[in-house]
Amino acid sequence: MTAADSLEIRQDAAQVPYRAALAVMDARNVAIAAGEAGELVWLLEHPPVYTAGTSADPAELLDPRFEVVEAGRGGRYTYHGPGQRIGYVLLDLRQRSRDVRRFVHALEGWVIATLGDFGVDAWRADGRIGIWTRGPDGREAKIGAIGVRIRRWVTMHGFSVNLAPDLADFGGIVPCGIEEYGVTSLKALGIAVSTEAWDRALLARLEAFLAELGEPSGAQEDHV
Repeated sequence: MTAADSLEIRQDAAQVPYRAALAVMDARNVAIAAGEAGELVWLLEHPPVYTAGTSADPAELLDPRFEVVEAGRGGRYTYHGPGQRIGYVLLDLRQRSRDVRRFVHALEGWVIATLGDFGVDAWRADGRIGIWTRGPDGREAKIGAIGVRIRRWVTMHGFSVNLAPDLADFGGIVPCGIEEYGVTSLKALGIAVSTEAWDRALLARLEAFLAELGEPSGAQEDHV
């Protein structure tokens, strides 16, 4: 049995309200930490919402045209909405590598590799959280966001990828506190990817992502 076989994979086609998803994650985190539930990878999308991470600056909330929810994850403001695929990853790092930086690096790599499967050259950028590529105008733009929390050594939250959202909806915030760069999507790049196709490609790389987490090691900070 592979590491991925012990995970629950949940794929929701219907939109899940953000507060409802937070409640599910919170309960599952407690249950995993107590040994009462298995790990979870949950793929879904939300109705339009702005979420505030632990470092959110109120000055970066420019136009709160949608509900604003305190997320409890690391990072600043971000937008979630239709056409954006979310991946919530709840893993027990006590059974893997107790290394937060390694987890985040592996999570970024999972998204970058999957984007590559659709012909998108994406990368990390020093000093800028998220997943970056070249927008239609040739300038760097964000195509994916990363925001995680580690509680009781169980991971929460994860990533979002812009398949085909309305990019104008990002205009109510300074996404992740970075004003100098724009936001793009697969659709804006001329690449049509369905939710089903994205999920298949992502999950095909799940085992490789888990392998990146390695064996248990020394503890680090429990919140990013």
